[in-house]
Amino acid sequence: MKSETVAALQDARTKRRAVTLATRLSDAAETLVYLDKAEGALANDAALLSAARRAMEIGRSETVDLGGEKIFLNVYVPPARLIIVGAVHIAQSLAPMATMLDFDVTVVDPRGAWATGSRFPGVKVMQEWADDAFETMGLDVSTAVVTLTHDPKLDDPALEAALRSDVFYVGALGSRRTHAKRKERLAEAGITEEQFARIHGPVGLNIGAKSPAEIAVSILGQIVEARARRIEAMAGPKVVAA
Repeated sequence: MKSETVAALQDARTKRRAVTLATRLSDAAETLVYLDKAEGALANDAALLSAARRAMEIGRSETVDLGGEKIFLNVYVPPARLIIVGAVHIAQSLAPMATMLDFDVTVVDPRGAWATGSRFPGVKVMQEWADDAFETMGLDVSTAVVTLTHDPKLDDPALEAALRSDVFYVGALGSRRTHAKRKERLAEAGITEEQFARIHGPVGLNIGAKSPAEIAVSILGQIVEARARRIEAMAGPKVVAA
């Protein structure tokens, strides 16, 4: 692997940018394929770009046959990330559970008395308003966002930002009545019906959860299900070009 390729991959990792390194096995020619551009020997090969981006979307490295050439697609995607808005009791159960499943977890809450390292050991905590925190972190296709505060001042800006991004999951705690009022507020903020429909609300799988820990299980189960279905939907048949 060329030194400039290594540097580009390190830069993509730092910036949480998905990228596929496509290597032609016959001569080791390298091409870096991002969602919005490509660089390298085969940067203008439409079949290669399609195959590389498909591999990126499903997060699976593979070897493909394109026009009689074997190409190894080595996929580098950001680790799955869960952003929890609201340093509440449910979050105290949800954060360590998600960490056990290798999610990169961040808890966001401007309330300093709640958002503390002692309440969330081993988890990144940001004492900021969610929309400000999102601008700092960036939202991407490997991110899930859950709002848990029940406070529109905290939850609504987070949902607005999440729904205007390409995160793979958006969930919001609250009853059906709360969710209906939430819809009215977000509509006034310019959120469309299609965007609002992305919210899982009331959040979590319907497993009869009552306690904070049980609700956390239902939420995490729904997130895992959403991610698996998205990958399955995007997988489809393998690409083989003539």
